[in-house]
Amino acid sequence: MNQHTFLTLEFQQIKETLAKFALTKEGREKIDCLTPSTNKKQIEAWLDEVSEAVEILRKSASVPVHGLDGMDALLTNMNKGVALRADQLAKLYDFLDCCGKMRRYMKDKVYYAPRVSSYVDGIDELPELANEIIRCIRNGRVDDYASKELLKVRKQIAIQEERLKEKTLQLIRSNKYKIYLQENVISQRNGRYVIPIKKEYRNKIKGVILDTSASGSTLFIEPEEIAVFQDQLNWLFADEEVEVQRVLTYLTGLVEEKEQQIRLAMETMIHYDFLFAKAKYGRSINGSKVGINESGQLNLMDAKHPLLGEKAVPLSLSLGEEQQALVITGPNTGGKTVTIKTVGLLTLMVQSGLHIPAAPESNLNIFERILVDIGDGQSITENLSTFSSRIVNIIEILKDTQQRTLVLLDELGSGTDPGEGMGLATSILETLYEKGATILATTHYSEIKVLAETHPGFINGSMEFDLTTLSPTYRLNIGRGGESQAFAIALKLGIHPKILERAHNITYKEEKRYTTEITDTQKLRELEKQVIINKYQNQKKKENTEVKVARFQQGDNVKLSPLNEFGIIYTGPDQLGNYVVQVKGEKQTINHKRISLYIAAEELYPDDYDFDIIFHTKENRKKDKLLSKGHQEDITIEYKEGKI
Repeated sequence: MNQHTFLTLEFQQIKETLAKFALTKEGREKIDCLTPSTNKKQIEAWLDEVSEAVEILRKSASVPVHGLDGMDALLTNMNKGVALRADQLAKLYDFLDCCGKMRRYMKDKVYYAPRVSSYVDGIDELPELANEIIRCIRNGRVDDYASKELLKVRKQIAIQEERLKEKTLQLIRSNKYKIYLQENVISQRNGRYVIPIKKEYRNKIKGVILDTSASGSTLFIEPEEIAVFQDQLNWLFADEEVEVQRVLTYLTGLVEEKEQQIRLAMETMIHYDFLFAKAKYGRSINGSKVGINESGQLNLMDAKHPLLGEKAVPLSLSLGEEQQALVITGPNTGGKTVTIKTVGLLTLMVQSGLHIPAAPESNLNIFERILVDIGDGQSITENLSTFSSRIVNIIEILKDTQQRTLVLLDELGSGTDPGEGMGLATSILETLYEKGATILATTHYSEIKVLAETHPGFINGSMEFDLTTLSPTYRLNIGRGGESQAFAIALKLGIHPKILERAHNITYKEEKRYTTEITDTQKLRELEKQVIINKYQNQKKKENTEVKVARFQQGDNVKLSPLNEFGIIYTGPDQLGNYVVQVKGEKQTINHKRISLYIAAEELYPDDYDFDIIFHTKENRKKDKLLSKGHQEDITIEYKEGKI
């Protein structure tokens, strides 16, 4: 498998849809890493567990898969010499509680889901750890009763805060401060109690300015009378923090002792989320568990493309040991490309352990590689045409193809001269077949349809077309190639039958009669206008049938287009107006339309000049001279013929 295959067959979109059914971030990350397997036993195990998960969802839709939020960060911070925070420990408790719910949930599922329910055995309940966490952590903070020392310190803090607040109230109620106050309220700045004093009385109050109002008219001062109380409170807060850290360190130690069990429980819960996401997705597409094999059998029954939803048309096809290559013909937008994409995508899904939208009787071969050449591969950055870039891709496919390879080819050989494209496509298909690949190919070439009919191991298929509505039905018919729907559509749209009969003869080298269903006299007259012959035009063409050939004589020096080369006339012209011209010592047959006189022979040579000196080799001239004196055995003179 390669990224080009996943991208072309839209496997990533399947994973994105699948991820929407996962309840946790970790489950979605595992789905993103989902890749097909080639191990038969592993794939069977995956499919079996999804089937059991589907059965569980039928009986009880609510699966307790949650509590994983924040667990990844918690495990990352373990054994770093830093105590876990209270909120992290609270999340761990939620996770342990979720694990307990999962154990109870799976308890009665063992009869119809033995494999899936057995995974819960990998989750330790860890009741001692859970009880210690809930005893020490309440509402996201360390509880007062986590330790005797912490309870004592927090009681002292409460008493000291009350004293500090009472002392501050006494100050703002006293006559000493009354005239200096902006308002009779107590507030805090940076955790210390302050009173609001008017700016102009700054020097009347002994204390520290901790803040100023936005307008600057009010100063928030901590009077020196309460500073000592505030310092005592801060010392108590420090004692509290020390005791809180001692409790957190104690709990962190308990957690680290159970790290292996926690990690295993976390992996199990992630797998449950991943597994039930598969099951939910399978139910959403009405998926089934299908059979798998390693014998080359590819049998799909009532299969649908999972991304098309209700618009998908059921597909059925069968390939096996006798037929390993399916050639699909049919009109554009008839569903050929969707058909081969469906086969490739469903194969990827099955090998990834997913149920697919097909009948349970379907059976798919396990392929080690799925190679595709589908769509317009034009590369602007590399300055490659569509044809060139697709050939580059085909080269890689030819290199990588071997036994247990599924090759999907769309419109092979298109984008170039039809004759050469057809020949290239035929040769590529034959080569891939000989390399042992299972092939699904779409084509417009009728010659490839003939190949599929005559070549062992190939079979034809065609996309059905409704001539009544002039629209495709998107159904695949196996065993026969598609008819000439272009001619049938043209007849339906009003092309004269005589034109189509001629076209059929040109295309298929056979006679076929086409008849129109038009009966209206006026419409028939309009139809006949298509084939009315211009007699004068035919007479004019007849008069111009004589070919006017430019006349040259032996020895003329001529210029040849389009290469602007020079040559010497040897013989000609023939009935088609072709001359034999000697160019650079080689005789070539060239039409008179490509020849123009450069220097006439009479300007270059005397009347009795022997042109054999130019046109024949010295050896041949010697042999000719000997033969002119009488019969000589074992003498052969070879003349090279001109070429077009």
